[in-house]
Amino acid sequence: MTVRSALGGLRPRRLRTTPGLRAMVRETELSPGDLIYPLFAVPGSGVRRPVGSMPGVFQLSVDNLAAEAREAASLGISALLLFGVPEKKDAIGSGSYAPDGIVQRALRAIKDSGADIVVVTDVCLCEYTDHGHCGILNAGTDPRAGALPEGYLLNDETLDALETIAVSHAEAGSDIVAPSGMIDGMVRAIRAALDGAGYAHLPIMSYAVKYASALYGPFREAAEGAPAFGDRRSHQMDPANAREALKEAALDAREGADFLMVKPALPYLDVVRRIRDSFPEYPLAAYNVSGEYSMVKAASARGWIDERSAVLEILAGIKRAGADLVITYHAKDAARWLSS
Repeated sequence: MTVRSALGGLRPRRLRTTPGLRAMVRETELSPGDLIYPLFAVPGSGVRRPVGSMPGVFQLSVDNLAAEAREAASLGISALLLFGVPEKKDAIGSGSYAPDGIVQRALRAIKDSGADIVVVTDVCLCEYTDHGHCGILNAGTDPRAGALPEGYLLNDETLDALETIAVSHAEAGSDIVAPSGMIDGMVRAIRAALDGAGYAHLPIMSYAVKYASALYGPFREAAEGAPAFGDRRSHQMDPANAREALKEAALDAREGADFLMVKPALPYLDVVRRIRDSFPEYPLAAYNVSGEYSMVKAASARGWIDERSAVLEILAGIKRAGADLVITYHAKDAARWLSS
C-alpha cells in the first residue's frame, strides 16, 4: 500500500509509534526535582486538618509538617514553600516575625528532622493581619497619608515589616525567602536587610509578577488569609496586562532578586514565556495555584478527566512555556507518577 504525505518524505508520526520513540524525542522533560511543594503550618500538635476546597491538602502542625518534609524529600521534590497560620492576628501582623512564630518553629523543626530539602518561606503579612491585607494599612491618622483613603496599604511602612520578617526567617533557617506582596521596593529592602544582618548568602525568590487573580480562593481557606474587606488590586497586577509584567520583573531583577516568579501559571503562560525570553539568566518559577489545583480535583472526582494524565500535562505545559520550577499542590502525586 502506498502511503501519501503532504510533507514529502518527512513523516513526523514515525517518531510517535511507540512509548520508547516518543520518549527519545521528547522536548520537555519533567522531573520531581522541578517541583516545589507548598505547605501550611498551624499551631498545635498532631494536627492534620483537611482543607475542604483542596482535596489532598492539609493544614499541618509542626510535628506533622516535619514528617511531610521528609516524605517530600524522599520523593525527590526539590523544595517546600512554607506558609504559616498564626494563633493570633493583629493589625500589624506581628506574629509574622515573632521569634517563636509558627513559620519560625516550623523551619527549625524541618531542619532538625534531617529532611534533605530546600525550604522557601513566604514573606508577607496577609496570613498574620486581622484585616487580611498584605501590609500596614492607612488608619487615617498619619499626616503623611495625604489624600490616601483609610484602609489603603502603605508601601514604605510595609517594607519595614517585610525586612523584619525576612531576617527572622533567615535566623530560623530559611534557605530562600520569597516576598509575595507585590510591594514596590520589596526586593531592594529585603536584600539590604539580609545583607546588613549577615545573610548576604541567602537568595530571594521574588513573586515578581503576581496577578490579582480569581484563582486564589482555596488558598485563602488553607492560609486563613482572606481580606476582611476590599481586595488586593491596588498592589497585585491587572490580569489584562502583559507588558507591565516585564517592567515588574525588571525592577525586581535590578533590586537583587535571585529567582523570578509568575503567579498564577495557567492563564499566564504567555507571560511565563515573555519573562523567560527577557530574563534568560534568571531561574524562573511559576505557581500552579490553588484554584487551578481544585478545578482538576473537582473534575477528576466527577470522572470528567483522568487526574494523572491531566496533572502531568499541565505541569509539562508550564515547564514548556519556560518555567524552570513549578510550585504545585500536586507535587507529591506528580513525583510518584513520574517515578513509576
